[in-house]
Amino acid sequence: MIPFQLRLILVAGALLAVWIVARQIRKNKMLVEDAIFWMVTAFVLVVLAVFPGIATSLAQLLGFMSPANFVYLVVIALLLWKAFTNSAEISRLKAKVTELAQEIALAHMDEKDGRTDRESR
Repeated sequence: MIPFQLRLILVAGALLAVWIVARQIRKNKMLVEDAIFWMVTAFVLVVLAVFPGIATSLAQLLGFMSPANFVYLVVIALLLWKAFTNSAEISRLKAKVTELAQEIALAHMDEKDGRTDRESR
């Protein structure tokens, strides 16, 4: 069985996450994709806290010593997945920024030379 304190922390953390995400959405500071991830994560935490039998059963099935260890693993796995997807997105955006900076630099260079885009080709 998951200790009552951990169940309380899971529910409080999930409610806090939902409140923060809702606030960020209202301020247009968060994309819908990210908001969905955090809402689903909060929902999973609430389900594990309200129905501790799920965590207990899965922990026993997978060979964990304690359901709390299973819950920690689930949270860590979710956060690692989010870090990975954020890293991939940051890499893609860095490449796009570099490409756009190069295009702007070429456009400014053509303007300095007094050429139009057609004349430079």
